[in-house]
Amino acid sequence: MKIGVISDTHLRDLDSQLIDIYHEYFSDVDMIIHAGDLVSTEIVDFLSQKPLHVVQGNMDSLDIKERFPKKRIVEVSGFRLGLIHGWGSPFGLEGRIRSEFNDVSVIIYGHSHRPANHIERGILFFNPGTATVLSSSGSNSIGILDIGETVKGNIIIL
Repeated sequence: MKIGVISDTHLRDLDSQLIDIYHEYFSDVDMIIHAGDLVSTEIVDFLSQKPLHVVQGNMDSLDIKERFPKKRIVEVSGFRLGLIHGWGSPFGLEGRIRSEFNDVSVIIYGHSHRPANHIERGILFFNPGTATVLSSSGSNSIGILDIGETVKGNIIIL
């Protein structure tokens, strides 16, 4: 299974940049995960062309916050994926979000606008970075998770 992962789009309206990302990188995925800070329900509607899992972020509108949880677990091909946006300083963020989940293989998160793809104590921490706004890493990015016998993450610099 191939999952497109995106976060921190911070878009009030659907724009050509997100449409291009979808067509170039997500047209062949089986599912999309958005790790929060969508800001607009228009983004949810557009990404819902595929099965979509969303968590709310700290900058999301009231409509988004009423519709989606702060965290959730998605089970895919025998793997438990923890989804959360994150909060506070980017320093120590992974420690804070780790304490929110038990028995997961992957924690997908956003908030820092900084991509991450590494294993710590048997858990893959995966942050796609920010697709469409200012990034602390200096570039925009998204992610792809490939799930087979294992889960492999790939960060795509846009």
